[in-house]
Amino acid sequence: MNASLLSDDNPSIGVYTRSIGSGAEWWRVSLSERAFMYRIEHGRDDGSVDIDTVVDQENLDAKLQKWHREGYLSETEREQLAAAPQASADFMADLARASNAFAQSTVRTATSRSTAQVVTIGRIDVPLGTPNPLVPAVNPAWLFTERFNDIVEDIVENRRVMLIGHTGSGKTSLIEQIAARAQYGVLRSNMNGQTTVGDFVGFWTVKGGETVWVDGVLPAAMREGRWLIVDEVDFAEPAILAVLTAVLEPGGRLLLKEKGNDIVEPHPSFRLFATANAVGAMSQFRHLYQGANLMNEAFLDRWRVYLIDYLSPDEEAEVLMRTLAPHLSQTMAHTLAAIAADCRAAFAREDLASAFSTRRLLDWAQLMLRTGDPERAAGPAIYAKVSPEDAALIRSIIRHYIATQA
Repeated sequence: MNASLLSDDNPSIGVYTRSIGSGAEWWRVSLSERAFMYRIEHGRDDGSVDIDTVVDQENLDAKLQKWHREGYLSETEREQLAAAPQASADFMADLARASNAFAQSTVRTATSRSTAQVVTIGRIDVPLGTPNPLVPAVNPAWLFTERFNDIVEDIVENRRVMLIGHTGSGKTSLIEQIAARAQYGVLRSNMNGQTTVGDFVGFWTVKGGETVWVDGVLPAAMREGRWLIVDEVDFAEPAILAVLTAVLEPGGRLLLKEKGNDIVEPHPSFRLFATANAVGAMSQFRHLYQGANLMNEAFLDRWRVYLIDYLSPDEEAEVLMRTLAPHLSQTMAHTLAAIAADCRAAFAREDLASAFSTRRLLDWAQLMLRTGDPERAAGPAIYAKVSPEDAALIRSIIRHYIATQA
């Protein structure tokens, strides 16, 4: 790596590094021989390079944002951090004291509440709900990593939580698995373009010769204390977003004008969640999700918004092992996780039109164990679900790792 690659004319040119264990990994950006294009390489401090490709300025900008989220810093940024004023250290010292005091007050508050039973999810104690048919099934292989603790704590505090990320990154499953362990019923409403305000809020209908009101999914969840997941909220109609805004504040009530201004008070166990593919930090990928709507900041500011990325290869290998052990060896699990990671990298580069979810990877692995043939198993698990062009690229990635028969 050579920090001298940094250029005043183009500050994007250079090396971006982050520490991993006792070593480091890096992305290097340099000018390509092609006009207005950039060469990017990824490697580790042992000199190995596993990615070497060419991108345009728009793709480079997207990658720079992703690298910064993942902790990569340029040489200039590292120098700026090293030269940070004492005020920064003072601020962090004050914050450490304040955070510790806040944590102690939270513990006292939790202890002073009712003596209801709790379940520990990650490192957070969550009050137990009541078993009912709407409680999702527990997936024992689900991996709760440290990054999910803030989300679990927000749920305990009755915050409105929005999860953003690519298709198949586990946004909805995360909420369902928290609810499964804490025993809360879950309702889902998918904003697929066909969900109407009536479906969401409620409507009048004739039943047995009488006109009766039927609650939509929102008032039903509020009255019964369910957890409501509004999937793909960036595809919702403006009228539905207007209804949501009324209940986004904790304790927010719903006014049913169609039912004679009936007011729905939220049950103490009611929780509201949303998922989206092309909102906020994911806006750069809006072109990959045709039909997604822009969300204004006033609406987003009413949520705690978390970016949910795909599992790392090590995490995904662990999920595979948890699900399929002892049949799947550790080496096999890491190989399959590496294939999934390469497919997702191709999706991010727009070389693939379809994402590669952990669900798809597990399905392929299970069918592979049954057939003993990776290529045969990939047919119904992967290739038949994508275009012929995508299937050809995924096949080439698989053959890079596994010497399958043609």
